[in-house]
Amino acid sequence: MSAKQSVNRARGAGPFQRFFKMEAAGGILLIIATVVAMIWANSSMADSYHRIVNWELTVQIGQVFKLSKPLILWVNDGLMALFFFVVGLEIKREILVGELSTFRQAALPIFAAIGGMLIPALLFVTLQGEGPGSEGWGIPMATDIAFSLGILSLLGKRVPLALKVFLAAFAIVDDLGAVLVIAAFYSESIGWNYILIALILFVGLAVAIRAGIRNRIIFMVVGGFVWYYVLKSGLHPTLAGVMLAFIVPVRRTIKLGVFNRVMRQNLVPFGDTESEGKLLLKKDQLHALDNIKTYVDMVNSPLQNMEHKMHGLTSFFVMPVFALANAGVLLSAAAGEPVIGAISINIALALIIGKVVGIIAFSWLGIKLKMTELPPGTKWVHLLGLGLLGGIGFTMSMFIASLAFQDASLLNHAKIGILIGSLLAGVSGYLVLKLTLKPSTEEE
Repeated sequence: MSAKQSVNRARGAGPFQRFFKMEAAGGILLIIATVVAMIWANSSMADSYHRIVNWELTVQIGQVFKLSKPLILWVNDGLMALFFFVVGLEIKREILVGELSTFRQAALPIFAAIGGMLIPALLFVTLQGEGPGSEGWGIPMATDIAFSLGILSLLGKRVPLALKVFLAAFAIVDDLGAVLVIAAFYSESIGWNYILIALILFVGLAVAIRAGIRNRIIFMVVGGFVWYYVLKSGLHPTLAGVMLAFIVPVRRTIKLGVFNRVMRQNLVPFGDTESEGKLLLKKDQLHALDNIKTYVDMVNSPLQNMEHKMHGLTSFFVMPVFALANAGVLLSAAAGEPVIGAISINIALALIIGKVVGIIAFSWLGIKLKMTELPPGTKWVHLLGLGLLGGIGFTMSMFIASLAFQDASLLNHAKIGILIGSLLAGVSGYLVLKLTLKPSTEEE
């Protein structure tokens, strides 16, 4: 590889490396929140934990908007809609300019994601049968991007960029599949009148954006009502988050050449040496500063800007709060009931075995069909390690479990299965990659 190619590759890796580091840090915070929730829910202060997560919160705006829900549902229906909005932004970016922008690039993570969803679901159905808990077939289909990238980050610089990109792209496709599964199979009876209102608002907002309107307040207000009416319709409101993400514009409103020229013009007033010792700016400098702020907003892609600003919110607030509210699994059972039920074992097996078999088998199929190829510098044993990391289903699996089960005992057993499966998958994936990836020169 030439020096120029190395520089170009390093520049291209920058945004992804920043994304990876943020997701990794979010994964660590997610682990802390999970441990805190489990200790709290099984301590002498367990009553306070359950009082808080079930606290009834009402939000009302005149006669137009009124919603009363327990705090845990505000988290699962509201904050998770923000999480899925960011997921939608990521998916759109990857489809347009990222790892999913060409078929050959997208084929391997798509094949892997399909296998990683289909085989775990089939394995769970086979193990669980048609008895109580069978509706939880969607639980082992999910992969937690923050946790999986967080574990991968522990291996440091020995992880090739191609493996990081594959895992992130695979998890993004997996998230899209999870959204479709939730919308199709884990929503309540449909209220078509509310869907019609939501669609009218959504189409109106999309047309306004297409016409060039870029007002964020309008987007937030109308988007909030779209979320509300999707919730009232019986569809899960996280669907609204993804829908809204796909109408966020990508194109900047000014060309780079024009931006460069106007920036140079607006920096001229600041070259005045007489202003150096003064405390306040001149009027022409204030005017130039306003112009700079305007043109900086114009040159930035709305999608890229929004994704960048909201990633911190979802990684360091939404997901830890979700974990805190949902990971309070009781590690004890009523008299005569086991702590770990059959459904716990079935979910754990589907997450570990189902994910690995599905990811590797479908990746092999894609390569044999000559539709894709292994990422540069990777081997099948590395894909085994990534397949195990794909079995970390924590956030999404917990979320689907909360939609699938109304019975508290079944839900608790399902959460225990998710925790066991995710823990074993994460540790196993880490060890496989630790033993098979060569240390980088810097680590040596």
